[in-house]
Amino acid sequence: MERKTQEPMLIDAVIHDIGDPRMTAKLDQLDKAVPWDKLAAPIQATYANTTHAGGRSNVPVVMMLKVMMLQKWFNLSDPMAEGMLRDRISFRRFVGIGLSDDVVDETSLVRFRNRLRQHGLTAALFDAVAGHLKEAGLIVNEGTLVDATIIEAPRGQTREDGLTHTKDPGATYTKKHGRTYHGYKAHIAADGNGMITDYRFDTASPHDGKHADDLMAGEPNDGSVFADSAYMDGKRKAALEKRGIFCGIIQRRVRGQADLTQEQKAHNKLCSKFRAFVEHPFAWMKRSGSLRRTRYRGLARNALDFVLTAITYNFRRTFSLSA
Repeated sequence: MERKTQEPMLIDAVIHDIGDPRMTAKLDQLDKAVPWDKLAAPIQATYANTTHAGGRSNVPVVMMLKVMMLQKWFNLSDPMAEGMLRDRISFRRFVGIGLSDDVVDETSLVRFRNRLRQHGLTAALFDAVAGHLKEAGLIVNEGTLVDATIIEAPRGQTREDGLTHTKDPGATYTKKHGRTYHGYKAHIAADGNGMITDYRFDTASPHDGKHADDLMAGEPNDGSVFADSAYMDGKRKAALEKRGIFCGIIQRRVRGQADLTQEQKAHNKLCSKFRAFVEHPFAWMKRSGSLRRTRYRGLARNALDFVLTAITYNFRRTFSLSA
């Protein structure tokens, strides 16, 4: 059974118009764009507590989802989110908390994420959002753009016992442009509007191309696929062309080739214009702070964190597409 919020009091009516009007407008726009009940349904099904049997009422699922989306939008840790809910009227109004209600505390957020992972709802949340956006015509089947980015994890330090270490045991190492990275890697497929349509989350060491075929599999025959040169592979190119799919993967020199041919250069120039849209999601995520460093330890925790970021990005992106 969900916890009930208090009936609005006189003070709630008095402060209704207080706060940053631009922030309130943006949050209202987000509130209307997200199908909260659709996202909450599979999560709500995991709750079996009942106050009649002595169980404690849980915080409403929609309220928890709204808090987590605020976290990803404003790059808030759990303690920061709790503090902002106590401090900002616009945040309380968006989440549905009156001045007389208790705010969502950081412990509740930790437990809620644990519930999502334990019940395997990470992918289900993303799929529900992607399905909704397709139905709304905001995800278009006009090409698949594939890319990956590294999310660094702290390398930690040796503990005082001299034997154990604080680094994330789930993270792995990789090299890029001569630099060594430690962490995870997010792989995405996006459409021509820069909306994320699919994802894979893995440790950093596997090559970018490991998940490419899975991410490209959803492209219909006679479609097109775009990616940078790291994804160029003879077998992949042949498989795509066999399906009638235009292979817009950036071409590179092969062994013994001194320079690209004029045809290859023209191909790369054309494809780069389309491929660039897949960089928009990562640019927003890193600018917001969500992908600069991992916030948690372990593949499952960071995968959920990435999915929540991707969902928030997709809804933010709809604002531009609907304008």
